[in-house]
Amino acid sequence: MQGKNIIDAKITISTEVAENLLQEGWKKVDLHVHSSCSYDVPPVQTMHPAVLFKKARSQGLDFVTFTDHDTVKAYDLLGWDKEKLVPGVEISIRDPEYIGHTIHVNVFELDSEEFKELELIANQEHDFKSFIRYLKAHDLPHIYNHPFQFFNEGSPNLWAIPELIKQFPVVEYNMQNLAEKNLITATLARKYGKGLVATTDSHTGGMGAVYTLAKGETFREYFENIKKGRSYIVVEGGTKRYLTKELISWVELVFSMDKQLREDMNFTTNIQSFDRIISLIANEKIREFPRLNNLAMKFFRNFSRSGLPVYMYMRTEKPLVSKIEKVLNQML
Repeated sequence: MQGKNIIDAKITISTEVAENLLQEGWKKVDLHVHSSCSYDVPPVQTMHPAVLFKKARSQGLDFVTFTDHDTVKAYDLLGWDKEKLVPGVEISIRDPEYIGHTIHVNVFELDSEEFKELELIANQEHDFKSFIRYLKAHDLPHIYNHPFQFFNEGSPNLWAIPELIKQFPVVEYNMQNLAEKNLITATLARKYGKGLVATTDSHTGGMGAVYTLAKGETFREYFENIKKGRSYIVVEGGTKRYLTKELISWVELVFSMDKQLREDMNFTTNIQSFDRIISLIANEKIREFPRLNNLAMKFFRNFSRSGLPVYMYMRTEKPLVSKIEKVLNQML
């Protein structure tokens, strides 16, 4: 299965063309963004939902959503009916019988009661089919997030993914993933007639670096046009550039935290070797010495800027890409 040349002018457009469409009334949205309400985001003021909401609007995002991990706390803080704010959440679900590995699903326009019911299905019943039935019965917009991103669970069930994609109206081109994975996802989306969105999945306030364009006066109209393929994605810059910038921002956020917050936080950048190094430094005595702390921050910022951590991450992911292609070639 070849992913090359699948993302073409029919799906993606340049920022220059995007600007013209925006002038014509198309809407610009990043549908996967995390705030300090997520367990794996530095709990600093700059990542508070209220701060990020203002930032997103100032950057021209027409609708703003926070898809924090298994929590809707952002909407308790901001209000569920705030203009241009779309309630959303990223729910993790693992169905050992039907799937085998954990998948993540973004759900939008839900209320607190619907969230509780979905959490019950995901965390206690572990029933993917019931989960999907609930989403459809309640007419909740939803997305299959990063289909080829896995979470240290051993061997993922690659055979299940095409069947899973068939169950969703929209799938995700996620900038935290290798381009090869995203191209395969786009290939499957096209094959099965699914909508495609481009998202940052930012954990550092970098929303809007990539985005999806569609028409729609309301979020519901916007999402329906994506489902029907009446949309474009803007993904200029590439994975290496995006992840490098995300890592630099991550380092600055982590080193701006006070001692206790660093000790309590789960560090995760999706680059495991980098996570381990930052966690080690964050728990060392140097935190008590501002000058050493500043030197450590500069070192990690420059290390991130070099692109080496991202290069290492991309190299470690290559074998999985080959395995994915081999499995899909047998299936399709």
